Amino acid sequence: MRPKALVLLAPGTNRDRDLLEALELAGGEGAILPLAELSARKGTFADFGLLVVPGGFSYGDALGAGSLLALDLRKRFAGEVAAFAASGRPVLGICNGFQALVKAGLLPGADFQEPERTVTLTANEGGRFECRWVELVTAPSPSLWTEGLEEGLSCPVAHGEGRVAVLSPAVAERLRASGRIVLRYAGAGGRPAGGSWPANPNGSLDDIAGLCNAEGNVLGLMPHPENALRDRQVAGLPGRRSAGALRLFVNGLGGCGSGRGLGRRGKEN
Repeated sequence: MRPKALVLLAPGTNRDRDLLEALELAGGEGAILPLAELSARKGTFADFGLLVVPGGFSYGDALGAGSLLALDLRKRFAGEVAAFAASGRPVLGICNGFQALVKAGLLPGADFQEPERTVTLTANEGGRFECRWVELVTAPSPSLWTEGLEEGLSCPVAHGEGRVAVLSPAVAERLRASGRIVLRYAGAGGRPAGGSWPANPNGSLDDIAGLCNAEGNVLGLMPHPENALRDRQVAGLPGRRSAGALRLFVNGLGGCGSGRGLGRRGKEN
């Protein structure tokens, strides 16, 4: 049977169809369900092996990007989402979904939430919306999502509030030491971006593009891997012959059952 993924649909999110395509290419199947329907059908989360929170502009980014969606995750679905993540099933948040997972406390994890949230995503340092391709490199982490992506990948970004910021230097050191940093923005040839634009599109601390939880099953990232599935999409990028991002979805679907690692291998197009 093909692994089943639940794609949340909040008012304003707009990458749900892209994610269905990514999941199908990677060997799984997805269902897009609005939050209102999930609220009326208690227990639906248990029917799925993977959870995806897509990008877009949930609730029009009122009160800050991802803030109201995070409130839904904390209040309306707190028990179900927490149980889903605690079971070890894969959870993925992309762009606005990443913002929501961080502000809901699911990333980088409960140990970074006390006595207050110590990690957030805020306005790009350059003060403008960034919409273009970036290079990413993986960092040593427990994430099941990035296994086999040692060569990195290219993905587009489309955000105005993607800068990872922390409460103190001590929090930054804990992120590094605990392996929560999964992906970093990079320059040509995978060289460190060093915090500089344009390689780092938002001024994010340590060039952070993605974070995971301690167990490695929850991943959030600002770039859009669902829009970097086919080699032809990156054909014009210097030094990039393969899109690479499909592997991330294959890994996630492979984590739906017992154990980690790769499941059904998707087709490269």
